[in-house]
Formats: sequence, structure tokens, C-alpha cells
Amino acid sequence: MQKNEEIIIDITDITDEGSGVGRYEGMAVFVPMTAVGDRVRAKLLKVKKNCAYARAEEILTPSPDREENTCPCFRQCGGCVFRHISYEAECRLKQKRVYEAVKRIGGVDMPPEPIIPSDSPDRYRNKAQYPVAQDGSVGFYAFHSHRIVKCGGCALQPEIFGQIAEVFSHWAAENKISVYDEEKHKGLLRHLYIRLAEKTGEIMVCVVINGSSLPFWDDLVSRIVTLCGERLKSVQININREKTNVILGKVCKVIYGGKYITDVLCGVKVRLSPLSFYQVNRGTAEKLYRKAAEYAEPDGKAVLDLYCGAGTIGLSMAERAEKIIGAEIVPEAVYDARFNAKLNGIENAEFICADAAAAAAELAARGIQPSAVIVDPPRKGCSAELIDIIAQKFRPERVVYVSCDPATLARDIKLFGEKGYRLNEYTPVDMFPRTGHVETVVLLSHKKPDSTISVKVEFGEGEGKVPLDNIAKRAEAYKPKERVTYKMIKEYIEAKYGFKVHTAYIAEVKRSLGLPMYDAPNAVEELKQPRKHPTAEKAEAIKDALKHFEVI
Repeated sequence: MQKNEEIIIDITDITDEGSGVGRYEGMAVFVPMTAVGDRVRAKLLKVKKNCAYARAEEILTPSPDREENTCPCFRQCGGCVFRHISYEAECRLKQKRVYEAVKRIGGVDMPPEPIIPSDSPDRYRNKAQYPVAQDGSVGFYAFHSHRIVKCGGCALQPEIFGQIAEVFSHWAAENKISVYDEEKHKGLLRHLYIRLAEKTGEIMVCVVINGSSLPFWDDLVSRIVTLCGERLKSVQININREKTNVILGKVCKVIYGGKYITDVLCGVKVRLSPLSFYQVNRGTAEKLYRKAAEYAEPDGKAVLDLYCGAGTIGLSMAERAEKIIGAEIVPEAVYDARFNAKLNGIENAEFICADAAAAAAELAARGIQPSAVIVDPPRKGCSAELIDIIAQKFRPERVVYVSCDPATLARDIKLFGEKGYRLNEYTPVDMFPRTGHVETVVLLSHKKPDSTISVKVEFGEGEGKVPLDNIAKRAEAYKPKERVTYKMIKEYIEAKYGFKVHTAYIAEVKRSLGLPMYDAPNAVEELKQPRKHPTAEKAEAIKDALKHFEVI
């Protein structure tokens, strides 16, 4: 096999990125834009030691799964990878991918429940982030690059997004607004960011700029208002002067309307700003949350929601639960979660700002015993420390794992298995049709013993009997330590030293000792203020209390 050689090859598999795979002379050959069942004439572009890459020159025999592509940007844009096959075939591939990961990496040969599809593979996204090209037009980055492919009318976005993008492009070109050059770090316009609240129909437009003000902004607003009418509720600029690939800066300024739009998800009102986290596929997110609630069985019980984001999963089942406790490391997301709870009159929800493992450790120390723990980690999955805390300290009846990556999910299923939890059931959810991404909702529960042994024991004095005194001594020896709360520490210090200490002082001392400190209900509010540093006298008193209670 040599570069530029043409070969005839049958496609027998497909990668997560949508490249067909066949074998030629015993070597794997990757051919983009092909489908399982295709026979193609392909030109070799690169030949390596163990594999080769080729371009399909002609489809000789089309696959039954092959579908006519309807997007003119498909071959250039880096968004969709499965637009050349039917949606049914795409769902089969994603279900197979999750199953093979769980079997190969997780070590569990259990088929998943049928994948939950989206209602439509098109027009499902409620958010778009368009980079701006030098001529003022917008589009998306090409596959694995920062080259902009002009595509305002993306098939995954609502049609109104494409229309707003066109208005924006004309405005930028006519007013000769400079465009940001990421190499020179000069120019103004960086991204056009649009959000849609699908349930209410409200629209937000945000222009990301490398500056502090936007020239001719009133002209832009006038044009968008003419297009959108009363649906337009907010136009903002986002200031991002950093030399970074991160799209949004931390500061937003309203130039029209209000700061927020409001959507409804699973019956819960959700306030959205440009910086708020929100699922981009609202309809399928509702299906995912319903499945998570089915697995969690929250009725009348306490539920812990780790990596909770803006709290949408927990809040969606708060009406059924005794209490919802959410933990999230991003302060802005926690503020949104707390506001959304108030917005909906939900009083049995508490949100703390902390790393998931630190929050779990502190909640366990407080004596919290949830019947279900929900984890929705980023792509890297859960830490081994967090899995150990959940399995060994909480020991919930159910663990509900929401995953965006089958490989790390499978790894964590195996880790939970080693801690006494078995895989009960799992369901793939196609949250992002036409892309290579797939979500999965998993139910884990305590393993049941394979067999039981009956042992008859008689207590009392005499041969063959167990003395009751021995039982009492062993029970005392194995009695678990009393959980140490902030209240206990404060009471001990006041009784011994005669003065009071603030909860934040205890937290600061624990932080300095490397101990988790997110225990106080107002921990989130305290993060807004400078840390409170105790005097040397109070710090020593706190350390003494921690030693007294054998925390250190």
C-alpha cells in the first residue's frame, strides 16, 4: 500500500468521529464520510505502520444506512459527524458504543436498555456560539482547527439563530467593525452568542468583544428587534480581553432588555444568563432527568446531587424528595441553583459550593445519609476519592450516574463494583444527535450476596454459649466514632476558653490543615467575602477542639 494508490474496500465499522473503517491487505483503513455496508473506491492519503487513511472517491455500493446529507457545511464543519447515515443507524451505533465500553472496560457483560432518542435530530440546540470571521460573517470551526467555516444556517440550530447571525454579519460589515485576530490579539468582535428559552420563546443575544464597549450598538439592537419582535428579551456584550480559547469572559453588560431569560425544564422555572449552565437540548434533557428520577426513587427521601451545576437535576425531583442537597465547585452555578430554588418556591433544597469529593466528605461528617446519590461529572469522570466516600461513608441504596463519556463511565462502574456496588441497569440517551457524543444514565446498587449461611448462636453462661459480657465489650470496641459538627466544636471552645468562635474561623483552620471545611449552610455566601482569619489565640483553641474530638 502506498500514498495516492486507489483501492476498493468494504466498510465494516465506524469510529466515534464518523469515519468508516475497513481492512485492506490486513491493515485498518479509515475513510471519512462512509457508512457500515458501503463498498467504496478510495484514494490513500497517508499510510502508516499499522493503519492508513483514505478519501472516498466513489461509493460503488451504498450502505442501507446511508442517507443523503442535507447540510452544505457537513464536510467542512467540525460539528456533525453522522449526517451521512440515518438517525436510526446513528442511535444503534451509539448504543453499541456504550455497551462495548461497559463490557470491555467496566467488565460487565450486560446490554443496555434501548437508547432514548431525541424527538428530532435537527433544530434541537437552544444555544449557539459563532466565531466571527474577518469579514464579519459567522460560522463554526472546521474539524480539529480554528479555521472558520461560514455556516449561519446550521441545521442543528433553530432557524431564527441563522437569521440573527445574518443580521449581525450585515451590521458588522456595513459599520466596518474590527474583528479579533487571535494571533495578534487585536480587533474587537470575537463571538456571537445566542440563547433561546424554548418553552417561553424568549431570546438572548450576546456579543463577545475584546474591549469595553460596542460601537453602533443601537443600530444592531434595532435590527435584531425588527427581526425578533417581543421575543427578544436581552442583548448584552460580554467582555473577554484574555488571550485564550475560552469563549466567554466574566463580565457582561446589558445594552437592551434585562439580564436574564427564563425557561421551564421538567416543570421548574430556570433563569438563564450568558454565563449560566443549561442543557442545550431541552426536550431530551427532560427525558434524561425523568430517567434519573426513576432510578433515584426520591419519594420522601434525602438525595445528594454532586456536580449539580445550576441544580436542574435535583430541583426537577425536589417535589418528590424529603431534601435535596446539591454541590458544585463553580460559584456562579451555585448562585443560579439557589436563585432557581427560590424562584420556584422550593424550600427543601440546599446548595453548597465545593469540589465534589470535599463536599461529600464534609456532608458525611455532618451525618448526612442520603438514600440516593446522583453524580453528573465532567468528561474525566469521578475521582477515586469520591467513589470511596460514596461507597464507604454514605452507603446509599442507589447511586445514579449521569455520564457524557462511555469510557470513563465504564472505568467508574468497575471502581464502584470493587466497593460493593453492582450495575443494575443503564440507558443511553442521545442528547446530541448527529454528533459523536452520547449521554448515559446508570443505576448502581448494593451487591446482594450469592448465598447465605445460617448460624445458630446461644447467649448466656455454660458450654457452647457466648457470654453476654463479651458481646458488650466487642460492641463498645467497634462502636463508630461520634460525628463531629461545627456546633460541637463551638460549644467545646466556649465552655473551656470562655469565648465564641465564628464558623468561618473553624473553616479557615480546617482549610489550613488540609481538612474539608464546607459545612456551614451559609458557606456559599461566605465565598463572596474575603476569608475570615482567626487570631492566634482562637486558632489554637480550634486546633485544641479538633484534637479533643480526634479530628486531627
